[in-house]
Amino acid sequence: MLRHRLPALTALGALLILTLTRLGHAAPSPEHGWAMPHDASVHGHRLDWLLHITFIFIGILFVIMCGWMLIACVRHGRKHTAKYDHGDKRRSMLAPLGMAAIVFVVVDGNLFFHSTKDMHSIFWNYARAESAPNAVRIEVNAHQWAWDARYAGPDGKFNTQDDVVTLNDIRIPVGAPVIFQLGAVDVLHSFYLPNFRVKMDVVPGNITRAWLQARELGEFEIGCAQHCGTNHYKMRGLLTVLPPDDYARWLADASHDAAQRWRAEDTAAHWGWPWEKGARK
Repeated sequence: MLRHRLPALTALGALLILTLTRLGHAAPSPEHGWAMPHDASVHGHRLDWLLHITFIFIGILFVIMCGWMLIACVRHGRKHTAKYDHGDKRRSMLAPLGMAAIVFVVVDGNLFFHSTKDMHSIFWNYARAESAPNAVRIEVNAHQWAWDARYAGPDGKFNTQDDVVTLNDIRIPVGAPVIFQLGAVDVLHSFYLPNFRVKMDVVPGNITRAWLQARELGEFEIGCAQHCGTNHYKMRGLLTVLPPDDYARWLADASHDAAQRWRAEDTAAHWGWPWEKGARK
């Protein structure tokens, strides 16, 4: 009896090993945590939790299916007469429908409920971020193949003489809400901060928004997550999280230097726009 079952069991074991091997190679190299880049943000854990719990649900379903297949191999491994069934019995229809409903409610229902709740209460709630007294506002202009960032100076207005403009270098204070308004001058880009769980498309002719709140100091990469041309791979920047006092000193010094260098005839440098208040609450 076992001799007849060995080919099926061997094939099932090979399939399981191949699947686990591919999953191992596909997983990103982690910094800290569970197969994810290190989370340096206040709210990033919400996204991580959704990914992790979904992975657990899928793993449970995978184990159940493998067990089901193994039972079928053991019970029906021998040659036997096939029994045909049209599957039109009430039990035959209700059983798969019930299982599909359970999977949908538990896995998809959990994803839908928590992602919708978090998006509206946190990630799309720009009004909440902007209302904070220590909020930082930054305009980012994407182009092939770099990120230009603009900070308003002491006058609080963008595109004036005291603005701080940087290239591939964004600095923010730890603990403060940081709101980005993003524009592009050529093609579609995507503002990607994996350590802060932020990825937002930057669309020519539109202003898109994103915000984050850092919980620790350090230097973190800025990438472009949309293929934007031949040198897409070079579109890399650096986001530096500083203590509030260090950030204030850097901004003041940079604003003073910018005012000294400002020239009215340098129209290419005057790409800023009036700050647009976020509509979502």
